[in-house]
Amino acid sequence: MPIIKSAKKRVRVAKKASVRNSKTKRSLKTAVKAFHASLTGGKKTSEKLSKAQSEVDKAAKKKVIHKNKAARKKSQLAKAAKAAGVKPAAKKAAAKKPTAKKAPAKKPATKKTTKK
Repeated sequence: MPIIKSAKKRVRVAKKASVRNSKTKRSLKTAVKAFHASLTGGKKTSEKLSKAQSEVDKAAKKKVIHKNKAARKKSQLAKAAKAAGVKPAAKKAAAKKPTAKKAPAKKPATKKTTKK
């Protein structure tokens, strides 16, 4: 057991981080397994693919897995989906906001000169 105050704090912080990281890893593994299970079933496979790729991205963003490993995992998932004949899910198009026209630029104010 650590004796120094800062070392005690590092133990507490490390414990919290390990719990957080294990949750991220668990959700990643669950999503990938669900995707592989849906390949045989065929229902909602494209949704499972996007969910799995999203979880891979989240894990990489939180630095739970290395960014190169994340890229490799996403590639493997896409390759498996393509081999199974899954078409990628269509992204929902966001409704475009009407663009307001810019107001015409005002002319700079001119100084009036007075005659003396």
